[in-house]
Amino acid sequence: MMNGQPRKHVPIRTCVVCRDKAGKRQLTRVVRTPEGVYVDPTGKLNGRGAYLCENCWERAVSSDVLAKALRAPLTEADRERLRNAGFKS
Repeated sequence: MMNGQPRKHVPIRTCVVCRDKAGKRQLTRVVRTPEGVYVDPTGKLNGRGAYLCENCWERAVSSDVLAKALRAPLTEADRERLRNAGFKS
């Protein structure tokens, strides 16, 4: 606060796989919508969301961790869509 301006608040989120905490922009949000599970690059889509770090992407897609976090089973189409999306930060 040397320049007289207050520090901007940085929202902290937790990766659902490794439980590491990071700033919201360092993690990728995955959201459950009525149409399926999608990567949410804006971080603002309606629906239940979960955050993933780069290192946990494949484990999240291939296990049930993400399904539990989103409180819904992942269909094979959801898993394929997420695999194709890869990690985007």
